[in-house]
Amino acid sequence: MSRINWNKVQPVSITHAMELCVALGREKRNLSVERIAELMGQPSHHSLYKWMAEGRMPAVLIRPFEHACGASYVSRYLAHSAQYLTLKIPSGAKAEARDINALQASLTSSVSALIDFHDSRMTQDDCIAALTGALENLAWHRANVEKADTPELSLFEEEIQ
Repeated sequence: MSRINWNKVQPVSITHAMELCVALGREKRNLSVERIAELMGQPSHHSLYKWMAEGRMPAVLIRPFEHACGASYVSRYLAHSAQYLTLKIPSGAKAEARDINALQASLTSSVSALIDFHDSRMTQDDCIAALTGALENLAWHRANVEKADTPELSLFEEEIQ
């Protein structure tokens, strides 16, 4: 089984977004569903399983769920389903070469995905995910350039995907 590139994966449904959060929590933080429910303050993990199966988690528990897992796929899916792009708020720090290379790679893969989609070699969901990832990456760099004159301090070391 190949490893998931967590920076490129895009949720295609609310249940998929919840599954991605749990999978990232399991891989990066070694968390079980029971432990995630405990970190959320839930008395039983059975309700979390039910919400994941139905895709009907109470809105007030989305952020605690994402915080426990260390991922924001549910929030991202909700924004994307409402036709909004999401991006991490940049600090205005100088971009490193690997950041620019990652941008170039995402733009190249999105153009490749677009070609594959129009040649019927890629599904619509996969093409949309590639294009969304590239747009978000480009928007992040745009916002980072805007803040370059007044960079912010990095206050929180913990990153959420």
